Amino acid sequence: MLVLALDTSSQAGSAALVRDGRVIVERAGDGSRTHGERLPRELMRVLDEGAMSLHDIDRFAVSIGPGSFTGLRVGIATIQGLAVALQRRVVPVSAFEALFITSQRPTTNAQFETMATAVWIDAHRHEVFATLSAADGREIAPPTALKPDATLDAWSPVLASLERIRFAGDGAIRYRDAILERLGARAAVDAAVPPIAGAIGLIASSEGGRAVRPHAIVPLYVRRSDAELARDRRHPADAP
Repeated sequence: MLVLALDTSSQAGSAALVRDGRVIVERAGDGSRTHGERLPRELMRVLDEGAMSLHDIDRFAVSIGPGSFTGLRVGIATIQGLAVALQRRVVPVSAFEALFITSQRPTTNAQFETMATAVWIDAHRHEVFATLSAADGREIAPPTALKPDATLDAWSPVLASLERIRFAGDGAIRYRDAILERLGARAAVDAAVPPIAGAIGLIASSEGGRAVRPHAIVPLYVRRSDAELARDRRHPADAP
């Protein structure tokens, strides 16, 4: 089973090639350029590095978000186009799930392996896309798009029962001070965000039952786009 995976939920994003449950190539993208400028070229580079062609791919996988609205649309459309052309199925994977998987990779800190994990993705506008999972991956707080303090307030009853919480994602790094101010030594904030395309590919490789036809992919936005919010401000629903 050969899987080509793509993540465009963040500015840099990443692409990976996974064969039989093992990541053989994973490359972070060039965050100085838009995804529209870089795709599908970045996918071709990953294939070249793995000495594979598009026709060798058995299954595609793509991040459905949350993250950059424009980036998600470009990434999903790219994978849909390739999958339609090659008559392959696609496994949609949330960035929350992929970041959780990458945060659980072997570490020298044994405490991390038994912690609940909070994934915070920078949503801009001083907000984070956030979710909270138990050490076994079970969701214990649903996805939200709130300011950091409001997120912690919403989680307060759950956090009170947790001895230690690991925070992963670029939102956790950006708002590290706010997290530590509220939780102190109970919180451990990851210092960096690794590429997640490899994790997306691993999920697609092991969970083939999640594969769908390309047109069935639905983005996970969590909140409405800036364009929708601006439209509502121009045309309030209660206007005469």
